[in-house]
Amino acid sequence: MSNIERFDKYAFENSALTIGKTHTWREDAVMEALGYTNKEAFRKIVRRAMQACLSLEIEPVSDFVPERDGSYRFTRFACYLIAMNGDPQKPLVATAQVYFASLANSIHDSASQAENVERVVIRDKMTDSIRSLSNTADEHGVTSYAYFMNAGYRGMYNMNLRDLEHLKGIRPSEKLLDRMGRTELAANLFRITQTEDKIVQKDVRGQRALEETAFDVGRTVRDTMIKIGGTPPEDLPMAAPIKEVVKDLRKTGKTMKELSHPARAEELLLRAFAEVDMSNEDPGYTKDPEEDEADSCYDDEDGE
Repeated sequence: MSNIERFDKYAFENSALTIGKTHTWREDAVMEALGYTNKEAFRKIVRRAMQACLSLEIEPVSDFVPERDGSYRFTRFACYLIAMNGDPQKPLVATAQVYFASLANSIHDSASQAENVERVVIRDKMTDSIRSLSNTADEHGVTSYAYFMNAGYRGMYNMNLRDLEHLKGIRPSEKLLDRMGRTELAANLFRITQTEDKIVQKDVRGQRALEETAFDVGRTVRDTMIKIGGTPPEDLPMAAPIKEVVKDLRKTGKTMKELSHPARAEELLLRAFAEVDMSNEDPGYTKDPEEDEADSCYDDEDGE
């Protein structure tokens, strides 16, 4: 029998509060269900989940409902986003991700769904960071923004942006950033923010100096990626178009809303009760070896 902690889906479904025609969960109940004991650490995850809502152009207040005491009530979709933003190294979070992924009616597994949620947020931040870098470069004397940005790509990828797009198989109608996976996108976000920071801190001015700065930061990011992961960024695989990811997550939001109707939620509660893992029984419950053997038969029936 496994001693790994598992997300208790029956306890979770049973702790729901019916408000109007939907189910919601208290913040402390979700925090406990995911195994978090530090309120601030949990709030960081909540803030990331709320950012994911914004990136999907969904108003967070409809899913993260503020209470008078400063806490929140979460809809099922909010719980999904929180779980997907949690630390998968925590057994309760990892198994919660599997549970919510099974409800999402998506072709993606739990790990892919968690990555997609993070990817949407990073892509959104990338747009803001590029806009900020553009303004900073303009203030510091850039005359050709295209050459300036290309220098950053040359430093990070050892090739011009046009050659990189050809290598990656990016179609004319697509944007390279929209096809990057989480790791590559996060590395480029770091490159952009660090380039801007260096320009400001060193007061870099003029087209040539700005290009050199963008190239140097890009090269540093490249060397770090190769040192840590062993794979140069140009060899990282492309991901599904970000528009498809956003569409899939919005569809998940609608599915979660449908499942929060009391009638549907009752079905989930009964299903969760029927699937309660017999291995979660108190280890001291069976004392006789023959009884232990009998328990193993139940484990087999439950698919253990």
